Amino acid sequence: MKFLKLVAATATFTAALFAAWPGGWLDAHAQTPRSDTPAPDFEGATRWLNSSPLSTQQLRGKVVLVEFWTRECINCLHVLPHTKALYDRYANDGLVVVGVHTPEYDEERDVTSLKQAISTLGIRYPVAMDNDNRIWNAWGNRFWPAIYLIDREGHVVYRHVGEGDYDQTEAKVRELLGKA
Repeated sequence: MKFLKLVAATATFTAALFAAWPGGWLDAHAQTPRSDTPAPDFEGATRWLNSSPLSTQQLRGKVVLVEFWTRECINCLHVLPHTKALYDRYANDGLVVVGVHTPEYDEERDVTSLKQAISTLGIRYPVAMDNDNRIWNAWGNRFWPAIYLIDREGHVVYRHVGEGDYDQTEAKVRELLGKA
């Protein structure tokens, strides 16, 4: 009987912990944000590479894929070929990709090393260098890699955290571009 009470108490505590966790743990893995949230801006980028500074207002009317990554993150490097393929496949149809490089480690803050990584990795789309975590914080992001899709009206309509679900992400891109 004591064992069953302990199991019940543990289950209740675990459920309460997940419900109260900051940012909502379960929501962290959601594929779609809770509502049509207006996309935060890219204000606070320390530097822009492959582009002049961009804003979400300036990108209105386009479908935008925002990818939070960092050059030493192995999961980010696994997702990168898929992001590049989406860019190559759909840029002419109106897809804009913006990489947001938010460093996890101090050595990732070096612009020369980031430029070299962008060159070596063959990244041709705009990259915002987010050394002060201002974009990361504005977006409420907590994960590398994380992909967000913004519709033509400027609302975040999709999110994916981590590796995988590449077909689902592409299907959403195609839907937003009117190519579904």
